[in-house]
Amino acid sequence: MRTQWIDHNWQLIHGGPQSPALHMALDEVITDEVAAGRRAPTLRVWEWASSAVAIGRFQSLRNEVDLVAARRHGIEIVRRATGGGAMFIEPGNTITYSLSAPESLVAGLSFEQSYAFMDSWVLDALRSLGIEAWYQPLNDITSKGGKIAGAAQMRRGKAVLHHVTMAYDIDSTKMLQVLRISREKLSDKATQSANKRVDPLRSQTGLPREDIITRMIDTFRYAYGLHDDVLSADELARAEALVCAKFGTPLWTEAVP
Repeated sequence: MRTQWIDHNWQLIHGGPQSPALHMALDEVITDEVAAGRRAPTLRVWEWASSAVAIGRFQSLRNEVDLVAARRHGIEIVRRATGGGAMFIEPGNTITYSLSAPESLVAGLSFEQSYAFMDSWVLDALRSLGIEAWYQPLNDITSKGGKIAGAAQMRRGKAVLHHVTMAYDIDSTKMLQVLRISREKLSDKATQSANKRVDPLRSQTGLPREDIITRMIDTFRYAYGLHDDVLSADELARAEALVCAKFGTPLWTEAVP
């Protein structure tokens, strides 16, 4: 039987900056805990300790990333457990969150329907800030100004993981040097600037990044209820072990699917 948002006791985790590889591992650990019933459904707002490119589970590293440029700019490369495209991340210029929920929340929905459903509260938050945003199948949030965010999702055990990276601000020159796919898309569409494709929230709202995050959290809390929480020592230890065994290893990051 399908459940609704308000049927669950939602928890919020919004801690300090953590490494890109640890973020990948935390998503897996938290989602597994939700699937096992040891953790309530969780909204986690990420803070990044360093710049990164997060590539999708099924992407080729060398096809997506200019490794020389990434090293020059000190950008770490990580691979997600979810599909989707490469995301360019800078700590103060990015807003990332993930939802780990029982699979019953999206039971009976197609992938396209579940993306739209899981992003619906964010659209409400953006509209309350004066941004007329909408869901663009399969996994984008966009507006008249351009793309705002990209999402990825996976079903894992008895849970669903849905995470989104939003552009608050963007160094388009650096992004184009590091992401090969961006160059191709811009060339194909005869676009002169990356800002035509990815329009940051800063330019659309004029608000500090922290204010936008606060509005997002408040929107979710008002609609569905949300209780502040923290990672348990066991969850953090398991995530750190997973970095050593998987997400922080070349075998995972450089794998060619």
